[in-house]
Amino acid sequence: MKPILLIGSGGQLGADLVTALAPLGAVVACDRHALDLAQPEAIISKVREIAPSIIVNAAAYTAVDRAESESVLAHAVNATAPAVLATEAKRTGALLVHYSTDYVFDGEKTAAYVESDVPNPRNVYGSSKLAGERAILASGAEHLIFRTSWVYSAHGANFLRTMLRLATVRSELKVINDQFGAPTAAIDLAQATAAALLKRRETTGINGLFHLSAGGSTTWFDYADTLFKLALPAEARPRLIPISTAEYAAPAARPRNSILCNAKFKSSFGIALPHWQDSVRECLKVLAAGAD
Repeated sequence: MKPILLIGSGGQLGADLVTALAPLGAVVACDRHALDLAQPEAIISKVREIAPSIIVNAAAYTAVDRAESESVLAHAVNATAPAVLATEAKRTGALLVHYSTDYVFDGEKTAAYVESDVPNPRNVYGSSKLAGERAILASGAEHLIFRTSWVYSAHGANFLRTMLRLATVRSELKVINDQFGAPTAAIDLAQATAAALLKRRETTGINGLFHLSAGGSTTWFDYADTLFKLALPAEARPRLIPISTAEYAAPAARPRNSILCNAKFKSSFGIALPHWQDSVRECLKVLAAGAD
């Protein structure tokens, strides 16, 4: 059986995919040192060397604010690289699994976004990820594109770990209270990806774009508030001050609403991710047990 090529194995999602994909077959895991997605020729060489049956691209340029000043690099990694991967997947008949973002939407919709909603990204990061999606769709390669949101893990750099760190050094924290989304655990994404690939082996023709995020929704402020109540005794919790997006004044604009509807994924694969609060509890258990 041909191997699975996992790109981005050093990231928070990639690290969990290494474990989740193992039961499906041999996994060739490449971190950014083994494969630089800003180098198209390196991508082609690696795919042809490995000759995989499945390519899982968990790598991305995710520095949302920095992308505003590094748009060339963001598009190289998030748009050009997926296009090259899709071309190679089409050439060899491999399946390409790729992850995209809720930030392809402008946030003006008042209900959860479905896959058929028209994207309208508000920042360079979202634009680059949308370009990657469109390149894959146009390639004719077999593909699964999973749009997700607010990804976190017990390892890596993310909101959950940042808040816990800041709680040890600050008595007050200002957190945005007018952006809505679903914090999604990387381990849940990884396990759902593996389960979807197993389901796809049993059937034929499951292909396309799917939303895949945690159940429920919240704001960054309520996320932080819930996190501190679950993780810290009352006397150790910093005072949280709700602020608006305008008050935060980040370089990159964010969508006010980026809640994703996961009904299509559930109906196609019979899988739904846990509620975000349940997964936060599980992540905190891992951290308490000594995860890096």
